Amino acid sequence: MNALIDDTHAEETDRRPGDRADELNVLIVALDPVVPTHMSGTKVLVVAPALNSWLRRWLSDEDGARRRAEERAAVVAVRLEESGVHAEGRAGDGDPLLAIADALSTFPADEILIAARPGRSSQRAEELGSRARERFALPTFPGGESLLNAA
Repeated sequence: MNALIDDTHAEETDRRPGDRADELNVLIVALDPVVPTHMSGTKVLVVAPALNSWLRRWLSDEDGARRRAEERAAVVAVRLEESGVHAEGRAGDGDPLLAIADALSTFPADEILIAARPGRSSQRAEELGSRARERFALPTFPGGESLLNAA
């Protein structure tokens, strides 16, 4: 086979140096500062969308939303780190689907978790989870449930 088109080792190149083969990469979309449980054996990227009102977004007044998103991402990442999970946090775009797309361009996620509190946020998480599953073709779990919890 031509070495230029041989993709038999493509899966190996999708992971970054230092990633363990048995480690699951999980992208957490933090709509709220909720920390999922049962995350051992994972590498986590926490992305908190800079959620804002329609009017503030239209006026390009996103500083407060970005600051709140950075704080939300940091809280979740620090709590995960304290429980022994390798986690990094960052603020994302105000549109949660764009925040996911941006994160996936640099983080090879095996699954997506939508972290939200029960109530109105969980409805938003369900809708976002459905849209993300369709768009990115990755297992997507709203409300903090994941493949890890099924084991």
